[in-house]
Amino acid sequence: MTAEMIILVLLIVTALGFDFTNGFHDTGNAMATSIATGALKPKVAVGLSAILNLVGAFLSVEVAATITKDVLKIQTTSGDAKGALIEGLDANKALIIIFAGLIGAILWNLFTWLFGLPSSSSHALFGGLIGSGLAALGTTGINWHGILGKIIVPALFAPLIACVVAAVGTLLIYAITNGMSEAKKETGFRRGQVASASLVSLAHGTGDAQKTMGVIALALIATGHLDAASVSHGLPIWVVVTCASAIALGTWLGGWRIIRTLGKGLVEIKAPQGMAAEASSAAIILTSSAAGMALSTTHVATGSILGSGLGKKGAEVRWGVAGRMAVAWVTTLPAAALVGAICFWIAHLIGGAPGAIVIFLILAALSGYMYWRAQQQKVDHSNVNAEWDTETNSPVPSADDAPTTTNQA
Repeated sequence: MTAEMIILVLLIVTALGFDFTNGFHDTGNAMATSIATGALKPKVAVGLSAILNLVGAFLSVEVAATITKDVLKIQTTSGDAKGALIEGLDANKALIIIFAGLIGAILWNLFTWLFGLPSSSSHALFGGLIGSGLAALGTTGINWHGILGKIIVPALFAPLIACVVAAVGTLLIYAITNGMSEAKKETGFRRGQVASASLVSLAHGTGDAQKTMGVIALALIATGHLDAASVSHGLPIWVVVTCASAIALGTWLGGWRIIRTLGKGLVEIKAPQGMAAEASSAAIILTSSAAGMALSTTHVATGSILGSGLGKKGAEVRWGVAGRMAVAWVTTLPAAALVGAICFWIAHLIGGAPGAIVIFLILAALSGYMYWRAQQQKVDHSNVNAEWDTETNSPVPSADDAPTTTNQA
């Protein structure tokens, strides 16, 4: 096997690993409120979300096309030859750039998951690719126009729009149901939450699975295995199937630490608020996916949940938790970029396939350590709904908290 093929295989495996972390990192975006209100049992919720993420991944390729052309400038803009790279860049170096960016994204995903912070998997990916691209090619290797229009601007406005839409929706729901008993509201809207949460899961699969598809497509373009012009018309079926399966598997395992933060830590949420938050999230994510915008579902879902708290009179919003999340949002791009740059330098210094193997082993070691740390204070379906400790604001329930069960509709 040639050095190029070794790097390509490691890259594809790592890309699917990122897709897997994306799945469990973002499960809470769709299902946290349904789990918190008791609309769905925790295991049923993540199972349903996994199935719909799998289905959603087959619905569009617009976001995948965005990833291949609007982040890194490694392809020539003239001619239609397969794998035409910019001058001075060979296939091995292009693969290492993409590979290092993926490692930056995965490590940031795992780090924020460990602390229960719902940061953006999408922005971690973009940050990792930008960092490795800068390390390899300098500022000319980054498509700043595409990043601004398709990533930065949506990142700034999407949470605000989601917050406003969810707040208005919550206000309307409580105004329309004024006079109805709380028990009837909870029962009816819990049923509605099943549909709205399902729609968010479908939307997440449509948007986020494509990001990994786009990364793999970019690697295939760099090695001449795929024509760049064909991406907008469809991707090889094995790319779609493997990416859809990886994100679905990650979703099924559940990112319980982040589900807990979104469901219990941000707002003490009721079923009408949950339905308003999920419906606004789904509408915004599906609209952005159709437009090819690589939107962060985490930003949208968090904005919607905050809006549902602001829209209900007397609802409690924990601004301390929201502040920690905001810090994670701001640091995601630069932190993942730094890791991506470091990984590129390490691989480039060693050179070729040995360099790729070394950074892959670094990824495996750090990932294993963070997983081990998480098992020391485990959060799973049995304690995800335990009462939130407002003093520590930690996603990890105290040892005194008994597992909480709810009567799900």
